[in-house]
Amino acid sequence: MCVAAATEACAQDRSIVLNQQLQLGDVIAGQTLNVEDASGEVAVNNAAQGNSLSGTVQNDALSLSSTQTMRGNTRATTTMTLTGETEGPVNATTQARGNYLAAGAYGADLTIESTQTVDPSEVTASSTITGSSARLIGGASVGVTAIANTTAIGASGSHVQGTVIQNSAAGVRSENFAGTQYIPETGEFISQSIGNSVLVNSGLASSQNLTLRQRQAGDQVTASTSANSGNAWDLAGRARATGNQAVLYNQGGSAVVTTDQSNLSRIQTASRVTSYDFGAATSNAYGTGNEVSIGNNDRYLEIDNSQVNSGGVEVASTFEGTNGYDAHVAAEAVGNSVTGYACSACDGTMDVTNAQTNSGSVSATASTTIRGNGRSVTTGANAIGNSATFYVSRPGT
Repeated sequence: MCVAAATEACAQDRSIVLNQQLQLGDVIAGQTLNVEDASGEVAVNNAAQGNSLSGTVQNDALSLSSTQTMRGNTRATTTMTLTGETEGPVNATTQARGNYLAAGAYGADLTIESTQTVDPSEVTASSTITGSSARLIGGASVGVTAIANTTAIGASGSHVQGTVIQNSAAGVRSENFAGTQYIPETGEFISQSIGNSVLVNSGLASSQNLTLRQRQAGDQVTASTSANSGNAWDLAGRARATGNQAVLYNQGGSAVVTTDQSNLSRIQTASRVTSYDFGAATSNAYGTGNEVSIGNNDRYLEIDNSQVNSGGVEVASTFEGTNGYDAHVAAEAVGNSVTGYACSACDGTMDVTNAQTNSGSVSATASTTIRGNGRSVTTGANAIGNSATFYVSRPGT
């Protein structure tokens, strides 16, 4: 601990990082695969990133000051032509990020002052499995992610404090399309788009004191998944689009968090799954203007949350099939969402101030069509303007 008279000495004992990054031009990454009768795994990792900073402090104290600005477009595209039979699994990841900051603290004291800005531009990521004759014998896991600003902090036995500011004027879009003939294993296709994202996970004897400010103002944040197969045993399409996201978890100390989110962008999410013959088929779509989730597995949690959403949220989830067994279709649209929880076994208490304003339209639609025989259909559609959930519970309940 530093007393007032020893402020200068303490500052000298603390490591300091001053970071300034400016990217003016476009950043583009592309991969094209033409594979026939592959006997093993097909793996793809494709990423485009404007600015990136990562670092860790251990058994010390660190002051991190960072400014990242992205003024060009960020684009990552993956195209896969898979002919014949692909015996091994298809594992593909495509990511486009404007600004990225990752920090870790272990037995340390981390102070962060970060500003991330993406000027009017496009952050796009797409993956395509072309044609309709692909036979994916080993199944598939294909993920597509587009995020304008990302801050990720991990900590253990540490105190994390400071301010994170994120501003995005970008259009953010992710697309995941698959045309296949046969998938006799699990096939999962996911698209995710986020304007601004803050993720903080601190465990053991840790604590947090953070202020988060997020602004998303691009024209659209969209996520689209289209997963199609002639015959699929376990096929899933998932799509998620969020203007601003803050997800924090702490264990072993207090968590004091101020969140301030504003979304002006139109949020659109669409998941479409089709299979003529199917075993299990799942189509999930989720969209929200602003989202906050803060949990503390200890005795004190303080949340001061403010959310304003004026962008419309439109979510659609669809499944079409002919003969099969089980179909699951879900669509959820939320203007503003906040969740806070603490641990009752720790005599947990919460102090919450919450203000949410939604002026954008919110819609969720789920559509299921089975033209032949099916065993079960589970479907749901939920549209909510403002959602707030706060609870104190025992671990595991």
